[in-house]
Amino acid sequence: MDVAAELLAGSVAAGARAIRWLDDGDPRGRTVLERIFAATGRAHIVGITGPPGAGKSTLLDALIMEQRRRGRRVGVLAVDPTSPFTGGALLGDRLRMGRHALDAGVFIRSLATRGEAGGLSRATYDACAVLDAMGFEVVFVETIGVGQEEIDVVALAHSTVIVLVPGLGDEVQAIKAGLMEAGDVLVLNKSDREGAEQTHRHLEMLLHLRQDPSQWQVPLLTSIATRAEGAAALCDALEAHRAWLDQTGGFTRQSERRAEQQFQRLVRALALPRLLEGAEDLLTLVRTRALDPYSATERLLQRQLPRR
Repeated sequence: MDVAAELLAGSVAAGARAIRWLDDGDPRGRTVLERIFAATGRAHIVGITGPPGAGKSTLLDALIMEQRRRGRRVGVLAVDPTSPFTGGALLGDRLRMGRHALDAGVFIRSLATRGEAGGLSRATYDACAVLDAMGFEVVFVETIGVGQEEIDVVALAHSTVIVLVPGLGDEVQAIKAGLMEAGDVLVLNKSDREGAEQTHRHLEMLLHLRQDPSQWQVPLLTSIATRAEGAAALCDALEAHRAWLDQTGGFTRQSERRAEQQFQRLVRALALPRLLEGAEDLLTLVRTRALDPYSATERLLQRQLPRR
């Protein structure tokens, strides 16, 4: 089976196999990625993030239905906490979106965080490339839920949707996490709850403070995901943001930044162990305070990467 060729032809089985190899660190995954990388850069990657319990998965389920109604093929990567027993995804968002399992136009895969901070799996970038190469027009990436610094999805996605709910102090959490600066679309989910109007006013005020007339005007939407209310308006907002990105060149720039980000992540993951090989003498000097860490780093770089 030529996995790369079948993947480029849209084979779901080939795509699933490639993502599994990449998630497991199997060298065959890297070989496939080498062959398909030139065919990537077309899909609109949309990050779905927000506090745990905001209803991200339920809203995403409604979004899938709406995108399919509009005739688009949809890929979904649901990043879950890692199981301490199997090392796999613990929650399994595929179960929540199981009604799409028989739809050939939908591909849903759960990825475990594998202990990485930032709300994303280390293989999420690669999996996005696989779905992109398979021809999925929209790829949703749902994070496990953000904290103060867990907004890595912004570096990955073209469009970032922040899902908030009333009653959890989300307007404060949004400021602390920097999400108000990161989001391209804000959605107040569970808007039928008590306190929704007050939260909506707070978010409107915060958006007013950050708006720049020369930049994308971030919309604040409401939804009740359990009733699929608000999904159409959210799809409209994402289409408008995609059009704005195309018009301003932002789509290409973000695609380039994502490739650069993945390169840098791999450099950190692969180069550091090699740099530290044979550095026990320097580590000993640092531990005993015979040498400061900055000087030790310079010596290591000169040893491994001699200047010419």
